[in-house]
Amino acid sequence: MRWLNHTYCALDAHGQTIEYRDGKRWAWAWSVINPLFCWIGIGLYMLTDLEVLLWYPLLQGYVIFPLLDWWIGEDTNNPPEAVVPQLEQDRYYRWLTYWVVPVHYLAFIGAAWWLATHEVSVWGYLAVSMSVGLAAGLGINTGHELGHKTRSLDRWLAKCVLAVPFYGHFWIEHNRGHHRHVSTPEDVASSRMGESIYRFALREMPGALVRGWQLEAQRLAKQGRAPWSIHNEILHSYAISIVLQGGILVWLGWQMLPFLLIHNVLAWWQLTSANYIEHYGLLRAKRDNGRYEPCAPHHSWNSNHKLTNQILFHLQRHSDHHANMARAYQSLRDFPDLPRLPNGYYGMFLVAYFPQLWFKVMDPRLLSLGHIQGDLSKVNIDPASRAALLQRYGSAPVGS
Repeated sequence: MRWLNHTYCALDAHGQTIEYRDGKRWAWAWSVINPLFCWIGIGLYMLTDLEVLLWYPLLQGYVIFPLLDWWIGEDTNNPPEAVVPQLEQDRYYRWLTYWVVPVHYLAFIGAAWWLATHEVSVWGYLAVSMSVGLAAGLGINTGHELGHKTRSLDRWLAKCVLAVPFYGHFWIEHNRGHHRHVSTPEDVASSRMGESIYRFALREMPGALVRGWQLEAQRLAKQGRAPWSIHNEILHSYAISIVLQGGILVWLGWQMLPFLLIHNVLAWWQLTSANYIEHYGLLRAKRDNGRYEPCAPHHSWNSNHKLTNQILFHLQRHSDHHANMARAYQSLRDFPDLPRLPNGYYGMFLVAYFPQLWFKVMDPRLLSLGHIQGDLSKVNIDPASRAALLQRYGSAPVGS
């Protein structure tokens, strides 16, 4: 089939013809069906009548996927720059991000219906709700990819998919806030050395909401418009959320309210988990004029682990994404000497949920980076942990 085996041809800088075939082309489809993995537990339960199997999707995400990432290994291949324009114009990759949007709705609505029409224990109810919440967290990732595009259709689909977990402010805050302030003390979505994921969540979740609304209000004010109007792009997504989740309650009853709450909170927690590990402790230097240096690849933690990159639209090549945010997922690059995570995102999420283990794994890795070399003044440090980190790692001057 041509769409699976397309070859790109171009001239390199020396005038030589090069050919490139994306060896992962077919595998990107895993990102489309990934939201349906939450249904595996339901399927296993229906086949065996063993309620414990409803927990399988969480086992898969937090145990099986990290083990597979470790076993399968990493992929450091980059597409030749000469073919990148063709690669980014190939509609196949764009259509994958379109197709996954209705899949998120199918997974969410279908699971809500199943839960409302089947008798399960409280633990079974919790397992399904959490599994679907994990899938909705992937929806925020889909919204992330679509929200970075300039096409009107892409941006509307971003609003639609972010409506599933009721997180419509994300792409506004992410594009205009996080990308501007990333890896600085001013960024609510960049974690600091010595800051646990739980304290980070208390700062990041409300901070992102507030900053998203502030940024949208500022945009509308420049146009002479009120924030509470049909022109507010956050409200577009929120309106879809109200119709979607309100419709679930009207259709299936108020017993679905705990499902919706668990689903939404766990989806938000997935995003917080990703934000926590993506920039932990990394700091952009402040220049004499008071401005921070431009974001570079070494200001984000990178992961080349094959499996989770294929099911997350290459989100884990985060270093190139922040240095070149308009670059499409299929052409994101690896670079030498990047800050590297020892596992894919799901494995690192699990480590982060145990703060002392996270600090033991990541603090030495952070301080050993080539551009830091143990200098705490080059690290984004949690103010509450400053004294303890100074005592443990040395008395070098510490930056903010």
